[in-house]
Amino acid sequence: MPEPRHAIEAVFREEHGLVVAGLARYLGDLELAEDALQDACVAALGAWIDGIPRNPAAWLTTTARRKAVDRIRRTRNLQRKYETIARELDQMSDELLDEDVIGDDRLRLIFTCCHPSLARPARIALTLKTVGGLTTEQIAHAFLVTEATMAQRIVRAKRKIRDAGIPYRVPSDADLPDRLDGVLEVIYLVYNEGYAASTGNQVYRSELTAEALRLVRILDRLLPHEAETLGLISLMLYQESRAGARTDSNGAVVLLGDQDRDLWDTTKIAEANSYLDRALTRERPGPYQIQAAISAVHADADTSRATDWPQIVALYESLKRHDDSPIVTLNQAVAVAMASGPEAGLAMIDEIDGLADYVYYHSARAALLADARDDSGSRTAYERAFEVATSDAQREFLLGKLAK
Repeated sequence: MPEPRHAIEAVFREEHGLVVAGLARYLGDLELAEDALQDACVAALGAWIDGIPRNPAAWLTTTARRKAVDRIRRTRNLQRKYETIARELDQMSDELLDEDVIGDDRLRLIFTCCHPSLARPARIALTLKTVGGLTTEQIAHAFLVTEATMAQRIVRAKRKIRDAGIPYRVPSDADLPDRLDGVLEVIYLVYNEGYAASTGNQVYRSELTAEALRLVRILDRLLPHEAETLGLISLMLYQESRAGARTDSNGAVVLLGDQDRDLWDTTKIAEANSYLDRALTRERPGPYQIQAAISAVHADADTSRATDWPQIVALYESLKRHDDSPIVTLNQAVAVAMASGPEAGLAMIDEIDGLADYVYYHSARAALLADARDDSGSRTAYERAFEVATSDAQREFLLGKLAK
């Protein structure tokens, strides 16, 4: 029999979002919901000594709700809320196992944490904390800020939800597409920070990529048949399939074109193909599906040279209809260079505005200048890339290029 502490940790990690979502629906206060769950976990340490309940998540939810009532009772100006919640306590036990209620609660929580009135960093932190169950320390470590700073960010976000009266609800059908895009954006930002860390000395943070995949799979279960959710899962899986080839034995970055494709995970590629096929049958193409399709073209090729670069150029053109950003144009320019020569790619890159401080703009330009035999220009571009690099891994890679 597992020790109570280990059982509580497992439940807290796996069911945190579910329990907090249910509490938030009844309490209307995310901060109170999390405090009540903490109280319940403390109570479980003593109560579970003789055995773990059959449904530990339900036990924690019921106990947390009662702890919340105790907290509310002690606060006079919340007396009316206490009376309302107290009347509903008798109905709670049956709802704990109601899959429809659980699904609705989780959706409410996800959309609340990703509400557009919250700043993007707050949305990311709050989603990881409340839906993902990561500790404040883990989130702070991942984004290289102090635990105190991250704690303040999360507390401010919870209080804004409460003070601004941000509702715990799933958007209407009319609003859902725009709001879903915002949720997917938050999840993909979490994934990208794990896949290509913007700061620090780590190239890859598996705890963040795994958490992002878990969150988007939850979203797919709760909102099935959403093509862009399927597309994002597919895109992440294609990228995950290359994780083992992205660094060499010394931990240095290996670019896509130089990777040993025998190290790519064919099981993940097959799963990504399946999700992409399901997404495309919806006939509602979006940016995540198109990016997944680009990754699929890479996965189909045995080598970088054998890649169908004209098809990738065309896919980027389709992507620009959804996201005509300088970064998308930069990626297309690299594909144009592979399809038509470095001079063609450089002509596109030199027309891009807004990326003066973007490390990959300068490193891509440097690589193409080297391919065009302009060693002096290439070195200058690599030096500029080094100046604007934000992570130790980026700087190590660029130093290697400069040394050559």
